[in-house]
Amino acid sequence: MAPHRYDRAMSELKRTPLRGFHAAHGARLVDFAGWEMPVQYRSILEEHKAVRRTAGLFDVSHMGEVDVQGPDAARFLNHLVTNDVAKLFPGRVLYSPMCYPDGGVVDDLLVYLRAADDYFLCINAGNIDKDLAWIREQAAKFNVIITDRSADYGLLAVQGPRAAEIVQSLTGAKLGLVKYYHFTEATVAGVHCIASRTGYTGEDGFELYHAVGDAVGLAEALLAAGAPRGLELAGLGARDSLRLEAGYPLYGHEITAEISPLTAGLGWTVKLDKGADFVGRAALLAERKNGAPNTVVFFKTGDRRIVRAGTPVLGADGATVGRVLSGTLSPILNEAIGSALVGTGSLPGEPTGSVAPLAVDIRGSKLNLQLVKPPFVELKKN
Repeated sequence: MAPHRYDRAMSELKRTPLRGFHAAHGARLVDFAGWEMPVQYRSILEEHKAVRRTAGLFDVSHMGEVDVQGPDAARFLNHLVTNDVAKLFPGRVLYSPMCYPDGGVVDDLLVYLRAADDYFLCINAGNIDKDLAWIREQAAKFNVIITDRSADYGLLAVQGPRAAEIVQSLTGAKLGLVKYYHFTEATVAGVHCIASRTGYTGEDGFELYHAVGDAVGLAEALLAAGAPRGLELAGLGARDSLRLEAGYPLYGHEITAEISPLTAGLGWTVKLDKGADFVGRAALLAERKNGAPNTVVFFKTGDRRIVRAGTPVLGADGATVGRVLSGTLSPILNEAIGSALVGTGSLPGEPTGSVAPLAVDIRGSKLNLQLVKPPFVELKKN
């Protein structure tokens, strides 16, 4: 979810190894999923634009990491997630939802194959305890070892058109050979990293997993190398607006325990015929055959007023036909964009570019929703 302040004392929050770095660089720190995290440094607007034009540096050390190892590791993971783990080879990364038996989403995650029988998962910060409990429960009948590595890793993301150039300036590894959704082992600024060509902004870039004790040194080196190239420190505010512009789902918004991957438009991640009876397959097979009562759509409004999550979506007759899931101002389009869960029957025949019949009411003003097939902006991934 988008960052918010909560009532609990900031002293009770978990901290990444870069908490002091953030404070020293003027970050505004907030409670995000139980972590004290930077929501912005100077300006969410400028941080967002920097990522689209040059580069941004994000601390995402709050994310969880899990080792899955053993003779049954591949078979277990293909049972656990909806995408096809059998397609992986060493150095490849796979994005996949992980579902409950009813097809609702436990979490979405990244699966890394390091070597035969040796996998590594990246899971969402707010779901670490829940995910680990679920993964261990599902692993009970398989010959695998599940190890929580979340406290061992820091994670920095460099994202934007000049991201690869910035990271390359600090390593002898040939990053140009690392394709999108692939990774390599690399020494960056003297720090051993898993350098993954992935990210959550829609731009090219690298996510650098490293030992917790190396986080500050690596962050300072990336900032020093990147600043002359236009890199800005970026917080959770820009991270959320960037991912929404790219049309990427956020757990708790576009995907939840009640919103399946098919409903969310992630059908490409659901491999019903992969040869493994994964958790949720029967429910998702039925949904694909019979259709879903609701659908996740993306929209823009032509207006700068942000449409907040939870806002009712109205049909042609003014009746509520759904609700907004995410909403923000696109700094690139200079208008409000968002996502919504709406009744499938309320959609026009061809949603892309359509205006009526969906609308929202913003403080007494009716705004029509123009449905858009994301991404909202041109992206420059490798």
